[in-house]
Amino acid sequence: MEPKEIAERIKESFPADVREIAFFAGQTSVTVGKDSIKDILRFLHDTPELYFDYLADLCGVDYLGKKEPRFEVVYNLYSIRHRHFIRIRAEVPAEDCSIESAVDIWAGANWHERECFDLFGITFKGHPDMRRILMPEDWEGHPLRKDYPLKSDLGSMEWRGYTELLKTVEKNSQYEVR
Repeated sequence: MEPKEIAERIKESFPADVREIAFFAGQTSVTVGKDSIKDILRFLHDTPELYFDYLADLCGVDYLGKKEPRFEVVYNLYSIRHRHFIRIRAEVPAEDCSIESAVDIWAGANWHERECFDLFGITFKGHPDMRRILMPEDWEGHPLRKDYPLKSDLGSMEWRGYTELLKTVEKNSQYEVR
């Protein structure tokens, strides 16, 4: 089945939830509201003629200052049996930065959702282990947000492990061979 046909099936089944269908560079993406994401993903997985059995990727996007809602969670889905692909983009507003977890549909969503939480601060409701995966547990903030500070001297926001490392380097510099 062609991606355009799949997008039309989604639109037919969830007419109030599809915000946009876009075609670019041979790829099709369907933008939906976050409230219906679980039903749409389950539909794509469980419908035999669609059977999207592989979550290839899940990632976050921050559109700070460019559009509202500020965030999106993007699901790249593939059907191994039918060899077709679709991209689902779920809009997530900054004031309610959470969305339903897809771990019970695709077990592989587990680490993808944790990475999205860690780097963008988007929480996944119903996730079995919603904690950081890349950054240290005591890290403050979410590094892929557009408003995350870029400079290295963050003052009180500096990661404690980094400041301790700098002190250790300074203390041990007396032992350097020159």
